[in-house]
Amino acid sequence: MTSKERVRCVLHREKPDRVPINYSANPGIQARLIEYYGLRKNDIAGLRARLGVDFRAVGTAYTGHALHSERPDRLVNPMYGFIKRKVEHESGYYWDYCDFPLEFATIDEVAAWPMPDPDDFNYDSLDGQIKAHDGYAIYLGNPGIGCVINNAGFFRGMEQVFVDLITDDDAGLLLIDRFINNQFAKLERELDAIEKTAKKLGKRLNEVLDFVWMGEDLGTQHSPLISMYTLKKHILPRQKPFFDLCGMYDVPVMLHTCGSSSWAYDEYIKLGLSGVETLQPEAADMSPSFLKKKFGGRLFFHGCISTAGALAYGSVDDTVKICTETLEIMKPGYEYCFAPTHDLQDNTPVENVIAAYDTARRIGVY
Repeated sequence: MTSKERVRCVLHREKPDRVPINYSANPGIQARLIEYYGLRKNDIAGLRARLGVDFRAVGTAYTGHALHSERPDRLVNPMYGFIKRKVEHESGYYWDYCDFPLEFATIDEVAAWPMPDPDDFNYDSLDGQIKAHDGYAIYLGNPGIGCVINNAGFFRGMEQVFVDLITDDDAGLLLIDRFINNQFAKLERELDAIEKTAKKLGKRLNEVLDFVWMGEDLGTQHSPLISMYTLKKHILPRQKPFFDLCGMYDVPVMLHTCGSSSWAYDEYIKLGLSGVETLQPEAADMSPSFLKKKFGGRLFFHGCISTAGALAYGSVDDTVKICTETLEIMKPGYEYCFAPTHDLQDNTPVENVIAAYDTARRIGVY
């Protein structure tokens, strides 16, 4: 099977030749994997081919001018003004959100905050990307699309976002709506551009685009982040238009859900959710066996291979064991995609990553 055929089998609960495979990683471990395979520096396509990755992303680049100024000691997002600082550790480094420019903003300050015009993206580039990824499963979006809590936290800080949701803070809710509406307008244009490409190929949009990836962080390791009341009042109504839009094109939606998130899945299924992603097995009610028993046949699953477990801290044998166990639980029903729960972290041994993907290709065969 081609990668596209393999993934589409899972989307429709049909038998593939093997479990589809996906991959994401931090720069440090990715560079070491590329070196291990003897590939050219930054040859990510070559690395994906070696690992057997079936998925490819498409997206649009911003073509407008920078709306927010650079800072010498920070990384500032030129479109939205998010601010990050570099945090170094023994395995490498990462960029963490800080300074929260709208944490104490008034409603007028939020209303005046520059955000990109949805017209200022290169939608024409999607045509070439789709053609370049022929034979692969193609998705649009990422875990930040349609995400209320996390995205607002980049501007306000997480504590203030929860206060906003509990108190119906006008400034906080306006920020959420401005950002969400901005993303939705961009998604509309992206789907319209992909539909034009599909028509040129003599196909429907959902034959070209396999799914849209959205996200919402809903849980800690032990419990929900918010109440069901808050989910229904503030989160789902703002995400429903995204599901409705994708439903209009009959394109499946996969939702990124960190932590203990299965408590919300039934409500998302009502919106039209097809699949869930991340699936941290160490979080409450997120083990492969629990998810399979409660949601098998209703959702497809993407993830479950913890980046905070054996993959990072165990031996090769530990890694093979947990990957094998996960595959044996999740394979039945043809509804599982093998993937790490988050980006592979810089502290992950290369040999464990190789063992994980070797196991997926070997044990994942039907």
